[in-house]
Amino acid sequence: MVSPAAAQDRDSQPSSLAAASSVPESADQDGSSGNIVVTGTRIVRPNNRSAAPILTTTAAEIAAQGATTIEEVLNRLPQVQVNSEQNFSDSEGRQRIKLRSLGYERTLMLIDGLRIGLPNSVDVGIIPNALVERIDVLTGGASSVYGSDAVAGVVNFILKKNFTGVRIDGNYSFFNHNNRRSAVTDAAARAGFNAPLGMKNDGGRADISVAAGADLFGGSVNISGFADYRQSSLVRLRDRSNAVCEVITSSRTSPLACSRASYTPAGTIIPQAGPNAGTQYVNNPNGNGTFIPINSGGAGSSANPYDDWAFQRPFHRVNAGGFLTAQLDDHVELYSNILWYRDKSYNTQLNRVLSYSALGTTPYQVNCDNPFLSASQGQTLCGANAGVAGQFAPLDVRYRFDSQPLVRQEYINAGYRITAGLRGRVLDNVWSYDVAGMLSRAQLDTIDEPFASATKVNRSLNVVNVNGRPTCRSVVDGSDPACVPFNAFAPFNNDSALNNYLYGGATGGIAKRIPRLLQFVGTVSGDLGKYGVTSPFAEQGIAIAVGAEYRDEMDRTDYNEIFRQNNSSGANSRVTQNILEGNVEIQAPLVERQSWTKLLQLNGGYRLSKYNRLDDKFGTWKIEGIWSPIEDITFRASINKSQAAPGVGAAANASNISYNRGFYADPCAPQVNASNPNGPRVAPSWSPQQCARTGLATNLYNSATLICPDDRCTVREGGFALRPETAYGKTFGVVLRPRFVRGLTVSVDRWLIDLQDQLEFFNPLDWINGCLATGNDYYCRGIKRNADGTLSSPTTGSPATGWVSRGSTNGYKSKSHGWDFQGQYNVGLGSVGSLDMSFNGTLMTLVGSQGAPDITPRDCTGYFGSGCGESMPTWAHQFRTTWTAPGRVASVSLNWRHRSAMPMTVYAPASTGIPALPEADKRDAYPGIKAYDWFDLALTFDINKRMTFRLAANNIFDRDPPIVPDSRSRIGLLRGNTIMGYDLLGRQLVAGVSLRL
Repeated sequence: MVSPAAAQDRDSQPSSLAAASSVPESADQDGSSGNIVVTGTRIVRPNNRSAAPILTTTAAEIAAQGATTIEEVLNRLPQVQVNSEQNFSDSEGRQRIKLRSLGYERTLMLIDGLRIGLPNSVDVGIIPNALVERIDVLTGGASSVYGSDAVAGVVNFILKKNFTGVRIDGNYSFFNHNNRRSAVTDAAARAGFNAPLGMKNDGGRADISVAAGADLFGGSVNISGFADYRQSSLVRLRDRSNAVCEVITSSRTSPLACSRASYTPAGTIIPQAGPNAGTQYVNNPNGNGTFIPINSGGAGSSANPYDDWAFQRPFHRVNAGGFLTAQLDDHVELYSNILWYRDKSYNTQLNRVLSYSALGTTPYQVNCDNPFLSASQGQTLCGANAGVAGQFAPLDVRYRFDSQPLVRQEYINAGYRITAGLRGRVLDNVWSYDVAGMLSRAQLDTIDEPFASATKVNRSLNVVNVNGRPTCRSVVDGSDPACVPFNAFAPFNNDSALNNYLYGGATGGIAKRIPRLLQFVGTVSGDLGKYGVTSPFAEQGIAIAVGAEYRDEMDRTDYNEIFRQNNSSGANSRVTQNILEGNVEIQAPLVERQSWTKLLQLNGGYRLSKYNRLDDKFGTWKIEGIWSPIEDITFRASINKSQAAPGVGAAANASNISYNRGFYADPCAPQVNASNPNGPRVAPSWSPQQCARTGLATNLYNSATLICPDDRCTVREGGFALRPETAYGKTFGVVLRPRFVRGLTVSVDRWLIDLQDQLEFFNPLDWINGCLATGNDYYCRGIKRNADGTLSSPTTGSPATGWVSRGSTNGYKSKSHGWDFQGQYNVGLGSVGSLDMSFNGTLMTLVGSQGAPDITPRDCTGYFGSGCGESMPTWAHQFRTTWTAPGRVASVSLNWRHRSAMPMTVYAPASTGIPALPEADKRDAYPGIKAYDWFDLALTFDINKRMTFRLAANNIFDRDPPIVPDSRSRIGLLRGNTIMGYDLLGRQLVAGVSLRL
């Protein structure tokens, strides 16, 4: 919850939930130390005023929401593009913040004015919720103050410190959701999948924090520390009726259909030679020893590929840290803090024998005299060689062991951040100085699920009859006495001994990323008014700040031998980059407290940056102005030039080329009919002329030879050279505080952020759909077909063709324009308490990009889907109303959240510049997402002077998220038939308590 930038002294604000946010235009005091903490400037002076909008969320709002992670708190702001990396199954578990739909790498995150860590590798989960005093969000460029990455804005976490006593904070929440019937449950029923119905309580989350502090040596030293534990419980996709299966559609009028797995509990067998080559069979679930076509009937012949994938994945996080401040003398204060965290989360994965294509290029082999083969099965696989010793048949086996324990893909994120510095005032308190150093290091471990090697699978499939007992040939010849026979030709194999043989002792490959940032910052700030440098019409003098900064960035990636063996890749890498910068700021009050002008002030700033990876230096700057003709009205304006060099991690990812199997199928090949997946494939929705733009010969259009294995074509990761991007950000606004309406503050701000040479991330479908729709080389350059037209190549080596790119590249232009509206109204109700209202809304007028000079500019405002991703709604707001009892012993708060409707990009008019998609991509029943409203209720009351109790219900009417068919293919990530920005799991109930001892 936020309110407009108004000249307020936060210390005078009430402590109830009504004061959950305010936007500083004046300097703010940091606890008991008296140190001034201002976001958006390095100048230290009383009555500092911001010419740029700064939105603040305070500790009271965080507590009322009952959030377990920081990203949940910021996701409510309409200025933030919603994400939930801590929870959804496709992420690494890091929490990052993305402002204005401009990407994580353009949002700079700080703790008390210093960087959290290496850009785009930061996990803000290092910050425990209970230790946050407030969160300042400066939406707009701030590179002249903070350096690279502050293009979309700055998120500055101000932590609680310099406290005494003991404080214990605890929260527990869970989801109370009614699973309702829907088109998704109907599709699941047609596919034979069970859907949950009725009320369900799940997804428990807990957060407990203990902090203690003490003043020593007469108050000149304060030392404090904390420990925090957070955890969340698993909620699977199949625990929600709207996500019980991934729904897809084949035409604009077809009903929803569930995507089907090629791995089945009955066992999928795919011959690789003979007349049945490529046909997907399953063992007949009735056990009669025959093959039937996959998905043709019977439990086990069809399966959901995402049965146990997470909607909210389990995580356990421990945070700890400490703070020290010591007043060494009247002019020197020592300060330091240490933050440490360790987070572990995992995705559950089905226990299965992987397709040979996931392990290499050589099919599995089964001996034709295998005693597990029935005569019918032997004939299908071996033909005339059925039953003949010494003969082998190539095949693929995709067997799900549903009776065996699930396997896990694990993520362990850990790190620490150490800061220390000296600050104070000298020369009759005219000059302030602050010299600080910061070291941030993280370790991000991805531990793949273990899987059976092709060697073990082949040994277990090579079975002979020994005295009437099926026995591995490797046991007979002594090459592998531990081998257990694999009956892949009977349904529902539940042989634990086989499972232990295939997976016993196996561990997943480990990819370890270690980002590190070393930062040194020194700033000297002074008020030249003490020397007479003052405008004749102003009371305060001109203030300046001069600073220097050095950063050393390192990003290292290590892979263990198992990872290399499993992935046929994994070269260790270590890249570094260092930056040297100098900056200057000036604040010049020109007019103050005159009869004709209340305030007129100009601010300016300049920063010069030198990156050792770049040949030239570059400069960033800001010019700001504040004008209050009368006390009731303040106009403000700013223009910023922000420039961001490619981060060390982005540069490394661009240069480290690798190949893998993607999540896309060739759009010019015959397509699976979603409504009849076992039937004949259907023709592509794109025309032969459009497919020719991708380099496909016309005679190969709709050819079965274009079908990639498992419809997963090859992806080349990285490979594009990167250069810096430049952004010009402008804001113009007005703040109204009418004296005739006491307690009312309203602000309106127009903001425009224009990027050039923007660094952007392209998924394969971005290249493909852009090329198909426009034929422009900007998109088509990312597609390299083989001579035979295919988009499939071995993922080993360095294939020159047969892939589509994925990764970061420089674009041409990108724009983000809009209006911010904030308001706050505080009114006393006499003997019945007080009423406080706070409003924060954003109107997006342009979420645009232009890939090249000869490409039509694209405006994705309010649209989602191919060509625009998730984008941003045209309008979003939250409006909180809080009643506070006399004496502030209790409060009741109602929050209204709103997002406007979002159509799919296929319905966008030509005037938007969004590349046209085929008419067949339209979905009559699901043209987009309707407008959404949610209501949250929070109650806070004091049990006594030392105990505060909180209850909250978020999404009290339990609104389901919107159904978005084909969301994975349209957006690129699996998210349970919906997109982010909506309450995915239903009504959340929260209880919390704070104890002050």
